[in-house]
Amino acid sequence: MQPSSPNEFVAMLDCQRHLFDIPDDVAYLNCAYISPLLNAVRDAGIAGTQRKSHPWEIFPRDFFTDAEEARGLFAELIGATANDVALGSAASYGTATAARNLPVQPGQRILVLQDQFPSNVYSWHALANESDGTILTLQRPQDDDWTRSVLEALDERVAIAALPHVHWTDGAMLDLVRIGARCREVGAALVIDGTQSVGVLPFDVNAIQPDFLAVATYKWLLGPYSAGFIYVAPKWQEGTPLEHNWINREGSEDFSNLVDYRDSYQPGARRYDVGERGNIHLVPMVKTGLRQLLDWGVGNIQYTIRARTDRIAERAADMGIAALPPELRAGHYLGLRFPGGVPEGLADRLARKNVYVSVRGREAVRVTPHLWVTDEDEDRFFEVLASALAH
Repeated sequence: MQPSSPNEFVAMLDCQRHLFDIPDDVAYLNCAYISPLLNAVRDAGIAGTQRKSHPWEIFPRDFFTDAEEARGLFAELIGATANDVALGSAASYGTATAARNLPVQPGQRILVLQDQFPSNVYSWHALANESDGTILTLQRPQDDDWTRSVLEALDERVAIAALPHVHWTDGAMLDLVRIGARCREVGAALVIDGTQSVGVLPFDVNAIQPDFLAVATYKWLLGPYSAGFIYVAPKWQEGTPLEHNWINREGSEDFSNLVDYRDSYQPGARRYDVGERGNIHLVPMVKTGLRQLLDWGVGNIQYTIRARTDRIAERAADMGIAALPPELRAGHYLGLRFPGGVPEGLADRLARKNVYVSVRGREAVRVTPHLWVTDEDEDRFFEVLASALAH
């Protein structure tokens, strides 16, 4: 039974390892780093590359149709319309687009979190320097409640809150519905990096009402590298794009009249599209991954993976290894904290046994499974972990 909306929970999902090319002796619990490609996504990329071998079979309409389909699929995933979505190349493309268009007055603040991913930091430092604004970096709260900390910091002095949905180092989750409401109360713009959440954690732009949302596809969207999406709220859809390319201009579908240069753009957020948005190699891969996520249902994905990470957290606790409490973390993400800090070289020691996790920041080992993970993978993780800690 399919969900009526992507965010609805209908049922636990079976293991989907058969849809990926993951050897039996590999325990890959590292989707927050890079997801493996679905076999169907890989095949779509190969087919797209083979098309380039026969360019006489590539028609002008092909520069538009695949991109528009991808735009619509992503819009469906987040509860938006296709007009609200631009195609980008990375999360940084989205945050840079937001920074290009959001006003900051001298002395106003741009709010970010301690140890936030750099792609959602550097553009704001540049904007603060250009506008004589200031960066307000919230330090990690001792109780790990980022939502409370952000809500307390949001006041009329904040021009922009540039935040993750899920903190990349340990999976701490922010309540964006409450934060979005507070931003509107104080007149602050809300910019979200959804790379570590969209596709695996329900995200509804109608409930959150962000001004901009930036997402890369190569993690939880199960897509390729060098592709991404930008959600742009309607109030910002008349802004200035990062680049001036031919395809985002009005009438670009008519190749015979491209030299009739125009100041007007394609409708909605399309003016922000990256150049070469109709990439015949990557866009078919993006579409295929999005279709699979919509077929599974994001609510179902989150519920199923949450059951896995809850079990891992319980087993880790029996070893004296802590994780954030369930109410403060995303269900697809664990940051395991060791007494005395993460042992030196732990991730490398696990990798030598074909068990893959990652360390980001300085405090936690990041364990991020997906639907390909089996009970045997989980058992192997703990066996190898126990052996590594014993030596």
